[in-house]
Amino acid sequence: MKLGFCTDPATLAALPFRPQCDFIEGHVVNFLTPEAPDADFALRAAALRASGYPMPAANVLLPAVLKCSGPDIDYARLDRYAHTVFRRCKEIGMTLIVFGSAGARMVPDGFPIAKAFEQYVDILRQFAPLAAENGVTIVVEPLNRGECNLVNTVLEGAEAVRRANHPAVKLLVDLFHMLRNGESPDDILKVGPLIRHAHLAENKDRAAPGIHGEDFRPFLRALHRVGYNDHLALEPNWTDLPHQLAPALQEVRRQLADSGN
Repeated sequence: MKLGFCTDPATLAALPFRPQCDFIEGHVVNFLTPEAPDADFALRAAALRASGYPMPAANVLLPAVLKCSGPDIDYARLDRYAHTVFRRCKEIGMTLIVFGSAGARMVPDGFPIAKAFEQYVDILRQFAPLAAENGVTIVVEPLNRGECNLVNTVLEGAEAVRRANHPAVKLLVDLFHMLRNGESPDDILKVGPLIRHAHLAENKDRAAPGIHGEDFRPFLRALHRVGYNDHLALEPNWTDLPHQLAPALQEVRRQLADSGN
């Protein structure tokens, strides 16, 4: 399995060592900057090339102000935004876009959840052809119930993927959100063919792996059983990145090996 972590080229360059990882994962709003001029993005793309690390994925597709549920969806702005996102992905060889975006997805009080789910699926359908044209897969990221009120579990995420019904829309499995929700590793076995990306952090404090001794092995074994052997990105709340990163990568590699990966 390819192991990486979520960061940006500037943070990477400031580290006192070169991380022993396979990739880094970026941030759509802050790195691809879809509503900023191309010249601004060109500087970030150059910094990425200089880093020497691939960035196959980026998360947080939408800013909180660009809603994808509720009564105030601006479909024209979403379309312009998506065109820029996927064009810039192609420019840097990025192939995965994570559609989490808790703020944009949050359903306002009084708005029907079922209708909001349909809106989310419709936007997946709107984005999917643009993604496919640029060699990108959108991965639906279920978010725990404490962060968002729409598409919370891997089973709900799988339903959104199935309803979107497009080869450029797949599923992300985030072990932190599964742990926070109390979901079972067995749920991974039910959605295996849909999985295209994975995230990981400890449940307590969303800490880096190894801080509190979280055992991810049941989930990692489930990923192994469904044949998932692609990207796994660490996405904790780092409190001391220079000192926490190497031990976290080492701990995840140890648990992957124990799990047959």
